[in-house]
Amino acid sequence: MKSSDQFHVGIVVDDVAAAAAELSAVFGYQWCEEFGGPAQVTLPGGDAVLDLRATYSMSVPRVELVQRVPGTLWEPAADSGVHHLGYWSDDVAADSAELSRRGHRMEALGKRPDGTPYWAFHRSGTGPRIELVSRALQPLLEQYWETGRRPS
Repeated sequence: MKSSDQFHVGIVVDDVAAAAAELSAVFGYQWCEEFGGPAQVTLPGGDAVLDLRATYSMSVPRVELVQRVPGTLWEPAADSGVHHLGYWSDDVAADSAELSRRGHRMEALGKRPDGTPYWAFHRSGTGPRIELVSRALQPLLEQYWETGRRPS
């Protein structure tokens, strides 16, 4: 893991459309279509299906707006608004284990149908929440950022 793998800042909001409109009006951001839906997620208390929805800015620096999911880690961050820093990972399982070894507790893990982790959220007591995202998703996300449309 290296600092140059950081590619977005995530903000959890109550209303994605309203937050996107405000950031567009103030800073000129352009936004991709919203994506997401029911997702199988492993949480500390076990597996769950959550409705995870978000959008990314087409503009850089890249911002991700995530729809609030009450009662989960996807709640708006108090005062600052910043929820997480997103990093590319060549091996989500190994990088996740390394973060855990360093005291960053795992809060959520997304797995492909074959069980392979492709994203993870970790939190330490002293720093920001970290999202690891499989670099295998990079070509799809780059297409999404370029066109603003969800890959088909």
